[in-house]
Amino acid sequence: MFVRTRALSEALVAPLSDADTTVQSMADASPAKWHLAHTTWFFETFILRDHVPGYTLHDARFPFLFNSYYEAEGARHARHRRGMITRPSLDEVLAYRAAVTAAVLDAFDTLPPAIVDLIELGCNHEQQHQELLVTDILHVFSENPCEPAIWTPARKQPVEMPPAINWMPGAAEVCEIGHEGAGFAFDCEGPRHATLLSPHAVADRTVTNGEWAAFIADGGYRDARHWLSDGWAWVKADGVEAPLYWAQGEEGWTRFGLDGRRAIDPAAPVTHVSFYEADAYASWAGARLPTEAEWECAAATHDPASGNQMDDAGPVEPRPSTGGPAFFGDVWEWTGSAYRPYPGFRAAEGAVGEYNGKFMSGQFILRGGSCATPRGHVRASYRNFFYPHQRWQFTGVRLAKDL
Repeated sequence: MFVRTRALSEALVAPLSDADTTVQSMADASPAKWHLAHTTWFFETFILRDHVPGYTLHDARFPFLFNSYYEAEGARHARHRRGMITRPSLDEVLAYRAAVTAAVLDAFDTLPPAIVDLIELGCNHEQQHQELLVTDILHVFSENPCEPAIWTPARKQPVEMPPAINWMPGAAEVCEIGHEGAGFAFDCEGPRHATLLSPHAVADRTVTNGEWAAFIADGGYRDARHWLSDGWAWVKADGVEAPLYWAQGEEGWTRFGLDGRRAIDPAAPVTHVSFYEADAYASWAGARLPTEAEWECAAATHDPASGNQMDDAGPVEPRPSTGGPAFFGDVWEWTGSAYRPYPGFRAAEGAVGEYNGKFMSGQFILRGGSCATPRGHVRASYRNFFYPHQRWQFTGVRLAKDL
């Protein structure tokens, strides 16, 4: 897993120039070069420095440059200024990666099981950054007036519009959610606990581009009735009229993706929408967003490795549904649940305890993974989280309703 994960990160940047990997297009995003270095710093710091006797840092400057938010690790470069790190170069960062990867592999057989578990955490951490790397470079390229493509557009096969949403009833019952038992999970996914569900139904698929275009045409972005107060203020302040990367031309709506600008696919899942937009659409549709408990209980019997997820460094794009309920891949699905600790949650000791717990404020839960999530990374209990205005990730919408 370690070797495969490290190789995928490097394959993702192979089509990029040094300049492509250095630019930071907004404060929420990080340069691709920084992602490569930060994930390497994680292994160097928490595995090699802390648990391999005699290890010497590859470069004493790097901890300051590539620490993200770990207060226990001391001072660090400001997040919004990561694009100022023009040096070290991409080649130097790749050399740093190669050295740390080799050192971890050399030490692997001497490490106790608890530290091998920490390597597994590091691999899952790097997989998260692989998705961020993809979405961050998409945002970088969207800011370039040339709108370059990183991958050659795939040939489009005609796909029929999916049938109308089929509502899957959920019983009023006590349901257990959260991770327990064998297999990796982040600390915020547990403890497993009981939660009470009211009678409800969950849609068997996510909302499509075509359905979202109907919301726009019906004045969805101009009607305050559908919006939360904070969401309406955000729409007005930022002049939001459509999902991120959409533009309207003479022939209709287009979207910018990693394969350049193309006409929207009406049958594909809508993506790059904020929690505010997701909530407004649900209101317009006479529905609501599912709670994370409703989502997890509905998804528990589905295969987390199924669906359109990232298998290699090839094209990344949400694809039309091919039939049957799908809960994993394509787009992260906003829920109506705030990111808060489960009953009995305790953060781990030490710096790694800063990984999730301290962010449990002001954010909302997303479930299911996306087309940019490495396959094998998600599970039914997986909790992703973003602020309600953020939409540069592959975020989409599944509806729910009360019964």
